[in-house]
Amino acid sequence: MTDGYTIRRAVPADAAALAVLKRRTFRETFVDGPVPIEYSAGNLAVFERESYGEDVVAAQLHDVRRAHWVAQASDGSLVGYAHVGPCKLPHAEARPEQGELYQLYVIGQCQGTGLGRALLDHALDWLAEHMPGPVWLGVFSGNHRAQAVYAARGFTKVGEYQFKVGDHRDHEFIFRRD
Repeated sequence: MTDGYTIRRAVPADAAALAVLKRRTFRETFVDGPVPIEYSAGNLAVFERESYGEDVVAAQLHDVRRAHWVAQASDGSLVGYAHVGPCKLPHAEARPEQGELYQLYVIGQCQGTGLGRALLDHALDWLAEHMPGPVWLGVFSGNHRAQAVYAARGFTKVGEYQFKVGDHRDHEFIFRRD
């Protein structure tokens, strides 16, 4: 528990609420928030459907190679999440048996409460147990705040790639922690 919030492993019954949270936090960060990117409405719609659709999230929650944690407020609402699984980043040294932090987001009004740190701890502990070896992640090149958080946790930049949002390409950095 973190100051009135509970962190727990997500379950299949969370699929609908988690899909909404994923769309909300992506938009808060990359559309309306501190790192705005001018996605077309079409590109954003395709990305949200393919990445954050309820059916996609439900399938992820049933995949034993992946894990999600959610931060839940006392009213039952989900306010943050972490998502991990097999590494799929395009790097010569990355292997699917190694772990990747796919996503770590907390809604804007809950940032600075320690929830992100707690979610990251759960994710890294699970990866250490289930996918020992280096941990990988991709982070938007313009998201300096996230990069600083990851650097403080021992991640270093080891590459770059293009992340697809519909037909749009975001310039991303690949980070690794050995």
